[in-house]
Amino acid sequence: MSKDVPESHPRYLSLMTRERIACGVEKGITSEHGLIAQGRGEAFDYLIGEKTHLFAQKSIDAALALLLLAEHPVISVNGNVAALSPKEIVALSRAISAKIEVNIFHTSKEREQKIQQELLDSGAEEVLLPSESATISDIDHNRRFVNEEGILKADVVFVPLEDGDRCEALVAGGKKVVTVDLNPLSRTAQTATITIVDNIVRVIPFMIERVEKLRSMQGSSLRKIVSDYDNSSLLKEALAQMQKTLSEEN
Repeated sequence: MSKDVPESHPRYLSLMTRERIACGVEKGITSEHGLIAQGRGEAFDYLIGEKTHLFAQKSIDAALALLLLAEHPVISVNGNVAALSPKEIVALSRAISAKIEVNIFHTSKEREQKIQQELLDSGAEEVLLPSESATISDIDHNRRFVNEEGILKADVVFVPLEDGDRCEALVAGGKKVVTVDLNPLSRTAQTATITIVDNIVRVIPFMIERVEKLRSMQGSSLRKIVSDYDNSSLLKEALAQMQKTLSEEN
């Protein structure tokens, strides 16, 4: 399909994103349920005009500051993230000195291993897998299993495309959570420490671009970025943008 769609096509990025997800399913990395999640997110992306707004940029800077200040930052990767941005996740993990851990909703050791291999093939030196001996509380499904040296130990977890119940459990367990969620009304968006309301395929490259500037800052400056951050306020800005888009369409 990619050969049939010119880059000048107004839906080029969206179509390429869909193809990555479909390829992820074919490779056994992404579950079929991930197709539904992608479609839902794409609907919200329309409402923000399919671009990275200032509210998302502010969240990205705060997220990077928090991750750079962390003692044990971890990036949690599911099937959709592995299909959409494997090389970018690896590059970001190096830039912020974070471990990468595979964590999926629908139980499948085979799929966990395929995601791990995809990330290793994309340049990762190490990719942690969940262990049945390490769990986080208040979750009954597969995402409760984590790695002892990864999410269990982490003080800050970057979980793009997260489940609301696990986000709540991580926060309740004393961890700071950074997420990417195109729906500002979701449980994840409302619960996370920092919510980036934007499309992951734009967010991760932007984070990689911004991290060098923030890494050059002193710790006090990074701490101020974090302390000044107001997640609720920026979620309201995202909602306002969606309402503006709808009003302009009408």
